[in-house]
Amino acid sequence: MNVILIAVIVLGVVGLVASVMLFAASKKFAVKEDERIGRVASLLPQANCGGCGYPGCAGFASACVKAADEGSLEGKLCPVGGSAVMEKVAGVLGMTAVAGVPKVAVVRCNGSCVNRPRVVDYDGVRSCRVQLLSGTGETACAFGCLGGGDCVGACQFGALHINPETGLPEVDEEKCTACGACFKACPRRVIELRPKGPKGRRMAVLCVNRDKGAVANKVCKASCIGCGKCQKTCPFEAITVANNLAYIDPEKCKLCRKCEEVCPKGSIHSFNFPPRKPKPAATPAAGAATVAAADKAKAVEKVQGQSVAADVSAKSAAPVGAKAVETKPQAAEVSAPVAEKKAEVKVEKPQAAAEVSAPVAEKKAEAKVEKPQAAEKVAAPVAEKKAEVKVEKPQAAAEAEVKEVKK
Repeated sequence: MNVILIAVIVLGVVGLVASVMLFAASKKFAVKEDERIGRVASLLPQANCGGCGYPGCAGFASACVKAADEGSLEGKLCPVGGSAVMEKVAGVLGMTAVAGVPKVAVVRCNGSCVNRPRVVDYDGVRSCRVQLLSGTGETACAFGCLGGGDCVGACQFGALHINPETGLPEVDEEKCTACGACFKACPRRVIELRPKGPKGRRMAVLCVNRDKGAVANKVCKASCIGCGKCQKTCPFEAITVANNLAYIDPEKCKLCRKCEEVCPKGSIHSFNFPPRKPKPAATPAAGAATVAAADKAKAVEKVQGQSVAADVSAKSAAPVGAKAVETKPQAAEVSAPVAEKKAEVKVEKPQAAAEVSAPVAEKKAEAKVEKPQAAEKVAAPVAEKKAEVKVEKPQAAAEAEVKEVKK
């Protein structure tokens, strides 16, 4: 019993002495912390993503207080909280918040399964870093996205996911805070933080392949070949071509989209722009209507040129003659007595039928018909009837009968 009691007493004394020493050391070596750091840290979202460039929100709060003592918060921005949080931080520190440019993550690779064929089947750990250590990945491109999903795992806000159809990561702009965690996690630096631009509109070259044009084109159909057409087209000198790769400077770009139109590979993409207006259909040729009318006229002339011989018959006792002018060889059926002769005329434009009756001595009937009709038959007495027959294509039988009438 005495041994146990002695041990407890000894340990209690040692602990008491140690606590006294620690208390004295804390008082002597105490570091005073500015109370503003705690107040600033309480305003931050506590995401500890590192997007601000400091180790957690506590480190960023200390940097803000130090920058305030120097007289400016320029360059300090919490990507998660944005301008609203920075305004509160500036209010606590008695400073004016400097408006930051909102950014968003952009995956600069368009090497989908269609554009960039797979050359090997990777059956290992689905990690970009592991694939990179084992080779170039499943494709022959040594610069593009590996599709392992390291960026998806690094994002704390659920703003990234792998599209199963293309095999590439896609960014949800509404959730992205531009913290830069995905950029740091990508071993090939395919992801870039770019300014969102006015109304979220921006231009970017979705390729990081620095091989020469022929090699890049062989491994990916949508790769940049460094042809320089976009650089020559840009009126604002916002595009530079270096190491066989084009790059658009977001600060100089005026979003004219001319570079997108001239890119032969489709490597330049526009984001959040309204769809282009469809180009107007080709205007018909000025003389199209005239040509159609001419074709129709030729067809009419062709039909009119096909003549059918008029069948003129007369009785032996009463030879018959009729004066008919035909545009098309047609047959008109006319029968009338000598005293009450009637002629029916049908013209090209529909008109009412005209009935004409006149004495035989002064009778002259002209019929101009467009559609074929039955054969013309005219009967009249020889003594009182004189008729002339004029046919477009004369026939031997008609001429003989006309001569008998004239005699």
